[in-house]
Amino acid sequence: MRSVARLVARPDGRGGTRLTELAGEPPLLLRQTGHRDGVAEVYVVGAAAGPLAGDDLRLEVEVTAGAAVRVHTVAASVALPGRPGAGRSRMSVRARVAAGAALHWLPEQTVAAAGCAHHAESWVELAEGAVLTWRDELVCGRYAERPGDAVVGTYVDHAGAPLLRQSLAVGPTAPGWDGAAVLGGAVATGSLLLVRPGRVAGPPWVHPDGTVARLPLAGGPADLWTATAPDAHLLRELLSPVDADPPGRSGP
Repeated sequence: MRSVARLVARPDGRGGTRLTELAGEPPLLLRQTGHRDGVAEVYVVGAAAGPLAGDDLRLEVEVTAGAAVRVHTVAASVALPGRPGAGRSRMSVRARVAAGAALHWLPEQTVAAAGCAHHAESWVELAEGAVLTWRDELVCGRYAERPGDAVVGTYVDHAGAPLLRQSLAVGPTAPGWDGAAVLGGAVATGSLLLVRPGRVAGPPWVHPDGTVARLPLAGGPADLWTATAPDAHLLRELLSPVDADPPGRSGP
């Protein structure tokens, strides 16, 4: 299955945001649920199970100067195996955020079910002065299940220069993915990127138990939080944006 969805946000002239484009195809359907503090709220609704092997899904997001959007999903995305020979499933997100605009990408987790072959990638272009909150979360398998193969990549440019290049592979074809050098046996992992113009990024910091770290990024006013956890619930607690510090894991 191939599907393309597109979201374009512009200021409404009254301090809020209007969505001039909001279109999708099953299984990627977009629904606006209102506004909160001038930020348009949008949910991605999955109209079918999956993604399944062979699915090619694409979401395009554009936020123009003066607009602000918060994007959620209604449920976790479960990458599933498909018929033999169908190939891998793909989920691609392309986002552009103008100066003076804000995008908050806060979906539910991606679950790599046993037997899947899934590739998720996100490309984000930020102008100087753009605000970004970007969260990626991956759960390795359903309950008591070893994961299939999954690759999650996040690539962000700021003011025309690379800000973040990050990729993680898990599953049978990714040697050492659950070893001490990668997940250390954790079931859930993720990252939270915060770009805030004019803010001084915090110093590097690692929690004493080694499950959470904060890294200031060169090339922009940005902090990258990364975390591992034994389950999706704890991971969400660690990667819930409250200004710059996940609750309960604040750095110095």
